[in-house]
Amino acid sequence: MATKLTANGVSTTTTPGTEQYEIFYNVHRPRRKHYQYDYRHTDGELFSCVAPSLKECRQRRDEWLNKKINNSK
Repeated sequence: MATKLTANGVSTTTTPGTEQYEIFYNVHRPRRKHYQYDYRHTDGELFSCVAPSLKECRQRRDEWLNKKINNSK
């Protein structure tokens, strides 16, 4: 679901367990697409990143989730 990610500089991803992303183009390299990605964990913590593909954003999120799970053990 592509939506506006921020309002007044604050993430609009507020529902736990949800993700949002936006596609944008770099002014200096207009042919390169990037994704701004937010994921709100079920504990309320926000994960955010920018990557050249949605797949890479989700891979980074999964790595973050795995570290989060391993650190809580």
